[in-house]
Amino acid sequence: MEIARGLEGIVLTQTRLSMVDGNVGKLVIGGFPIEALAPVAAYEETIFLLWHDRLPTPRELAQVREALVAAGSLPAETIELLRAAARRELSPMDALRMGLATLPLLDPDSSTVELQRCDRPSNQRRALAVVGAVPALIGAYHRLSQGHEPLAPDPELGHAANFLWMLGGERPTEARARALDTYLNTTVDHGMNASTFTARVIASTRSDIASAVLGALGALKGPLHGGAPGPALEMVHELRAEANRSGRSLAELAETHVRQVVGEGGRIMGFGHRVYRVRDPRADVLGGALQRLFPAAGQNPLYDDARAVEEVVLRVLAELKPHRRLATNVEFYTALLLHALELPLPVFTPTFAVARVGGWAAHVLEQVAEDRLIRPRAMYVGPIERSWVPLGERGTGLQ
Repeated sequence: MEIARGLEGIVLTQTRLSMVDGNVGKLVIGGFPIEALAPVAAYEETIFLLWHDRLPTPRELAQVREALVAAGSLPAETIELLRAAARRELSPMDALRMGLATLPLLDPDSSTVELQRCDRPSNQRRALAVVGAVPALIGAYHRLSQGHEPLAPDPELGHAANFLWMLGGERPTEARARALDTYLNTTVDHGMNASTFTARVIASTRSDIASAVLGALGALKGPLHGGAPGPALEMVHELRAEANRSGRSLAELAETHVRQVVGEGGRIMGFGHRVYRVRDPRADVLGGALQRLFPAAGQNPLYDDARAVEEVVLRVLAELKPHRRLATNVEFYTALLLHALELPLPVFTPTFAVARVGGWAAHVLEQVAEDRLIRPRAMYVGPIERSWVPLGERGTGLQ
């Protein structure tokens, strides 16, 4: 048997949800190039597109928004669980996972085994409940951890604007809501990544949608998948602070940092990608969102400095690793955009979940329709002729 480590190069199934071409740097979501969809669509329109293979009518969009707002009204038991988690200072990702596990309180039938064999409208209704609950859980936990009470979603706000409202307690400007919508659309789906694959594996067993999303969350938590934006931003912050302390130029410090990390065999977070061999197209979309949010030079000094650091990193990586195309990826500009929206660093990866949960649900719906258990094989390389040794004859164990 040929072994494909990490399942690299293996095609699992067919999908109409997204297409990633890493050689030319192209991402298509539901038939739309990401550059055409992300800056103009509401997130609710994007998930409808993924689930129904078309854009919603005005009435359908209003129905989706109504369902998402309703799902954001959390049960009192869930709030108390989040309150206890805040007292213990758990990470937002852990709190989100715990909160999602309480979804059966809203819909006792949502975790019934083999529920996904029911009709598609019921599956989509439960999918909307999960998508609506995720930002509400994150917002509630963040506010509780800051000593404030959770806020219910505002029926007059869209999904992205409501997330900002439930986090910060202020109605966001249209520009800020548009910037977050752009981010959510840009990262809603991206081929058969680790968290999406996890969701499809669970769905293939005919489990429930909440369980599939919980599994996907576990994969997203890993620093090699959803946890990179934080370190990318921390790198820029540390370089800026050192420049202020030492009086050395930001470019000089960035070059020293990259050479040291690469020389020690480390990774520069925010650069390079498992799929893309050229610049990540999502980075350009999010860079455009930042420019629209801060159209005048100097409005966001961190953004200006980050661009300077990016130029140095790309130049040094090209010199040190000439046979690899380590271009800027989505995490670098994710960090800058979420920081510009005043989201706290611990909420970065959970915000990724706010975006990706719509894509996870779309893949669950696809997998349910396919109804094929995902069951790969492994090549056994251990011994096969061992002899049993009674307990009293096994000596003292490891020396």
